[in-house]
Amino acid sequence: LLNINVGGKSFQIACKVLAQYPITRLGKLALYTDPAKKLQLCDDYLVQKNEYFFDRDPSVFHYIFHFYRSGVLWMMDEMCPSNFVEEIEYWGIHLKYSQRCCRILFEEKQDELNEYLKIEKELEAELEPLDSGKQFDGKFLGGFRKMIWNLIENPYSSVPAKIIAVMSSFFVLISIVGMTLSTVEEMKNKTGKMWMEQMEMICAIFFTSEYLMRLISSSSFKNFLRAAFNAIDLVAILPFYIQLLFENLDEADTLYHEELHKVENVSKLGKVLKLIKLMRIFRILKLARHSTGLRAFSFTMRQCYQQVCCLLLFIAMGVFTFSALIHSVEHDVPGTDFTSIPCAWWWAAVSLSTVGYGDTVPDTVLGRMVAFVCISFGIILNGMPISILYNKFSDYYAKLKAHELSQ
Repeated sequence: LLNINVGGKSFQIACKVLAQYPITRLGKLALYTDPAKKLQLCDDYLVQKNEYFFDRDPSVFHYIFHFYRSGVLWMMDEMCPSNFVEEIEYWGIHLKYSQRCCRILFEEKQDELNEYLKIEKELEAELEPLDSGKQFDGKFLGGFRKMIWNLIENPYSSVPAKIIAVMSSFFVLISIVGMTLSTVEEMKNKTGKMWMEQMEMICAIFFTSEYLMRLISSSSFKNFLRAAFNAIDLVAILPFYIQLLFENLDEADTLYHEELHKVENVSKLGKVLKLIKLMRIFRILKLARHSTGLRAFSFTMRQCYQQVCCLLLFIAMGVFTFSALIHSVEHDVPGTDFTSIPCAWWWAAVSLSTVGYGDTVPDTVLGRMVAFVCISFGIILNGMPISILYNKFSDYYAKLKAHELSQ
């Protein structure tokens, strides 16, 4: 018998049994005759008891002990996959000795753990800007830049930082409201235009100041340019300056530049200006910087992109299938709107989404049966990812919120 002590618990295993697995640690210990080689396999050796000591987890070794006695490696659900894999690798036992059912469940649990650790790592990367205040230590004007960084990036650091965060959201809303009102017919008079231009100028000055403060307080210029939120800030202020540049260029070529909107109606430059002005709508994305819910939603979409893409694939398949079916049963009806399969795409899309505008409807009984199947398929399809997305969103939101409150 081979006397083994694992973490303070003694075990006895027949050397003949261990010799059946010569590549394992205990198999080598039973087969080796050189005492020096045996000592290399264990942590200690007690001469009086002829006992080999191993500083390992005795609770896991029970499964190793059972493996040598039965030839089957058993695994329990409550065991940590990482710890169990580390232990069996130490003892030199392969996972193939386990039963197939246990191995499948164990591998699934291991995949879930790896996915969980991956998400946790990405969440930490998402929250990394909140912890980057330490990066200013020992740098040029580190204290001053850290103070500005706390004002701009960490609204929970002080009351002024909270005020700046509220002002940032306020100016975003004012800018969006101003862009919306500028399209109203009553606001296109001279007074309305003046007020809208002044409001846009004030918002642009605030956003520019905010962007420059973030640039100054950045610990790494390269990381600053790569950050998504900073790209959004840049997109938020560029339309104002591009519009000024275009207006100055147009002023040199147009004698009646005072009425710019008249020029927009007849020139290609006006169309470009309209497109640039429309880019101001991206300012609403700035709200995500100070909104935990929007950040959690964005993170959820990035983590669930496979499910979302699969859902879009199913929707596309449903649109093509049901549009072809409805066209085949409705195309002979006089005055029908389903004159071709592409014409039926819109009907299939709104029916799958269960919106059902009613602008295009089938007239035959068979067509209505196809419509019923299409709507039923849409209800099932739309209900599939809701629980998955909501559960992940609530989990990510809770983690982001808990991290913010701990600051």
